[in-house]
Amino acid sequence: MAPTVFTPDRPALVRRLRAAGCVFAEDEADLLIAAADSADALTRLVDRRVAGLPLEHLLGWAEFCGRRVAVHPGVFVPRARTALLVDVAASVAGPTPAVLDLCCGSGAAALVLHDRLSPRWLAAADIDPVAVACARRNLDPLGVPVYQGDLFDAVPAGWRGRLDLVVANAPYVPSGAVAMLPAEARLHEAPVALDGGADGLAVLRRVAAGAAEWLAPGGHVAVEVSAAQAPVLCAVFAAAGLDPTAVRDEEWEATAVTARRPG
Repeated sequence: MAPTVFTPDRPALVRRLRAAGCVFAEDEADLLIAAADSADALTRLVDRRVAGLPLEHLLGWAEFCGRRVAVHPGVFVPRARTALLVDVAASVAGPTPAVLDLCCGSGAAALVLHDRLSPRWLAAADIDPVAVACARRNLDPLGVPVYQGDLFDAVPAGWRGRLDLVVANAPYVPSGAVAMLPAEARLHEAPVALDGGADGLAVLRRVAAGAAEWLAPGGHVAVEVSAAQAPVLCAVFAAAGLDPTAVRDEEWEATAVTARRPG
């Protein structure tokens, strides 16, 4: 007996996804079809997507800077706008740098920087054990260690004062605004990856204070932030003894701040 041919009704699937509010319904339909090996499997995926689960959690991966990054359920999904953070970080890193990716989530930034920078040392860290497990899945094949802990406390003390680049996509959503985030983020990503405290800068203030101690002279820290928060964060970096610069990309609707340790 010949095997049953799986022939999904793509137009109907697109209509259902569009009705559920999926802006890129055609693209999502193609990805879901490719991920399913049967009509039943596709129905389960579509039902979960329509119910609001992030597409990336259903597929098990997200595309970031041209790379396919594994993403576990509950882990922060890398956003396209964070490409600006990676770009500016790479631009200030210098040759064969020692690099630390803080608040690493899936490890997406470290994964891309590994390819772009050829670092002499690269590590990632996150406080969330689920994120650490996901980042290890992405980074273990590259020999990049992923530490679990609170910011710089997770990192071997021997690197204090020796890092050339610290990258941190830390949470920067003000606590009062978390409830207004899209349901995909609010309900399906770890709160610790989203909530930045009263003004959104609580974690980034701690990153600034730690960077002043952990960077080598001439080293840089690079972080993502909102456009409205950038001037305040630049002042925070300056107060920590670092020289800040804000970069804005209107196409990505993204803002990054870099800060250099003098010396």
